[in-house]
Amino acid sequence: MATIRNPRHGSMQYWPRKRAKRTCPRVRSYAKVDRPLPLGFSGYKVGMTHITITDNRAESVTSGEVISIPVSIIECPPLRVVSVRFYKESEGGSNAACEVMVPDAQLKRRLCLPKKKTDHAKRLEELGANTAEYSDIRFMVCSQPKLTGIGKKKPELFEIAIGGDDIKAKLEYAKSILGKDINISEVFSEGQLVDVSGITKGKGFQGPVKRFGIGIRQHKSEKTKRGPGNVGPWSGNRSWTVAHAGQMGFHNRLERNRWIIRIGNKPEEINVRGGFKHYGLVKNPYMLVKGSVQGPAKRLLRLNLAARPNRKRKVPEEAPTIGYVSLSSKQGR
Repeated sequence: MATIRNPRHGSMQYWPRKRAKRTCPRVRSYAKVDRPLPLGFSGYKVGMTHITITDNRAESVTSGEVISIPVSIIECPPLRVVSVRFYKESEGGSNAACEVMVPDAQLKRRLCLPKKKTDHAKRLEELGANTAEYSDIRFMVCSQPKLTGIGKKKPELFEIAIGGDDIKAKLEYAKSILGKDINISEVFSEGQLVDVSGITKGKGFQGPVKRFGIGIRQHKSEKTKRGPGNVGPWSGNRSWTVAHAGQMGFHNRLERNRWIIRIGNKPEEINVRGGFKHYGLVKNPYMLVKGSVQGPAKRLLRLNLAARPNRKRKVPEEAPTIGYVSLSSKQGR
């Protein structure tokens, strides 16, 4: 009988493998854009289905043919812009110097708002007179889960960068949208590539066989069968690369270059009878993204413009024509 080989699948790129601090993922870098616009958005993971499209990739083997692909459904309610942040350069990098916030009723569930009201328009004018002192301007947004059917009211609060290099242009754009809602169609378009940041499914404390995919030892092994055969020397360098038990899942991860197949404003086009499993009915604009994305249903995902698009596998800028969307009852309750 042939020996079954299963090489370990634990990547050494991520260390330490510990739980994320919060369910709202962090974003450390953004794509470079030459005009002022939001460089990101957010949505809630609904689930997956499959669709048929006419393949419009010129270099594909199935170019021009009707093929079936898996897609992830992400519900994208509008975001409310609640504040503008001004950054200054320092020895340790950029630090937030000041912030202008517009009080919003939703933020009471997340923050302790000051009772004293300030004239944010006047404050922005004062800060705008000295734009040369600042290195960057960004804005804070809060999600609106109350518009969805996931049963959540407390909003997430996170920061989004503004495209462009001109500080004055960024400030004027921030003034125009402060206190207003932004929609998914104002940030992305069909056919674009996006980077998806999210927190993966949590699987708790797991052993090295499930966590890293090491082989199971024979039944006469000493002490244990589902453990590593050699953990290194007792003295000297105890290598951290040895597979051990520990936390698995609930990590901050980034999926690059997901292809936007559709951005729709009619939820009835994709809703299944009785609602999606573990999610319910989609009530807001939605996005269909090719392939799978991390996290369970109802988890917040942050969508950003692709920072490092793949140059070898060229994806057309136009979205393919969708012929059929599977709305099987198996996806419902």
